[in-house]
Amino acid sequence: MTTPPEPTGGPPPYSTGGPPPYSTGGPPPRLPEGPALLEIRHAVRRWTAAHPSGDGVAVALSGGADSLALTAAAVAEAGPVHALVVDHRLQEGSDEVARRAADRALAFGCASARVLPVRVDGPGGLEAAARSARYAALDAARAGRPVLLGHTLDDQAETVLLGLARGSGPRSIAGMRDRDGPWGRPLLRVRRAVTERACGELGLQPYRDPHNLSPAFTRVRLRTEALPLLEQILGGGVAQALARTADQVREDGDVLDAVATDLRRAATTGDELDTEVLAAAPPAVRRRALREWLQVRGVSGLTDTQLRTADDLVGRWRGQGGVALGGGRRDARLVLSRRRGRLSVGFVTSQSGG
Repeated sequence: MTTPPEPTGGPPPYSTGGPPPYSTGGPPPRLPEGPALLEIRHAVRRWTAAHPSGDGVAVALSGGADSLALTAAAVAEAGPVHALVVDHRLQEGSDEVARRAADRALAFGCASARVLPVRVDGPGGLEAAARSARYAALDAARAGRPVLLGHTLDDQAETVLLGLARGSGPRSIAGMRDRDGPWGRPLLRVRRAVTERACGELGLQPYRDPHNLSPAFTRVRLRTEALPLLEQILGGGVAQALARTADQVREDGDVLDAVATDLRRAATTGDELDTEVLAAAPPAVRRRALREWLQVRGVSGLTDTQLRTADDLVGRWRGQGGVALGGGRRDARLVLSRRRGRLSVGFVTSQSGG
């Protein structure tokens, strides 16, 4: 088995931002051809064929099994690869974990590797704050390239279960896309166990994040308790079935979104929406058109309850007042109102009587 060499000597083999990061140059080392690593390489090959990028790709590398295996496969299949290692600084020694991951990226043959220290704070708890900080850092550092993420079929199954539990509708049940803006997910049809075996074929011991084992996090309990129990009760195949469900819901949703876009355009007059045109459409299409129009108008964080209350201004109109929405200012609320058969969005201050 051929193990990628560890970089030795010379300048630091990674960058923490600022000037262009150090790169090794030269051809990447030859990878072993075990079945797990080949499966991952084929997944990356399919993704790059469907989503070509002339300037190579970036890979979000944590040092865990999923991102390690993805990085190694990307070097072989996706052209110039630039590793981005986010240091959340939530645990003692996290800088050393990040440095080691960057070293391994260069040993695989990445064109460059950067360590991105972030500050984790903000609303929504630790998981949400860390995710927001991570994605912001990756987006800022990707230099226009797509960023490959190590989400697997198991992650997709967990996402679908979370969406079902929250009752947040088909958008959540549809799970993650293989390409969503700058984010690429080549491994959504690959099991997590395959990435573990691939690291074994590479002769590497992946980093085990303690947070990924803590029952304090809902996703961890889904992974370690709920999904194994469902597999036992239903006789296996649950993760694959949940992933297939996500694919089917997403395909249906894409069709509804296209119809809703046509409806939104037909109903839009200037900055307003014609309720008569909207009312003629089925509720599922109408709500999608309304959501799309509100997002264009600057509404953020729209909940299902808000959307349905907003839709009542069309489908259950009885002279009710406006609907307060997300995306307001400190001194004013963003409100959707109906007047003379048209919907409009505007700021309402407390002095104006709200």
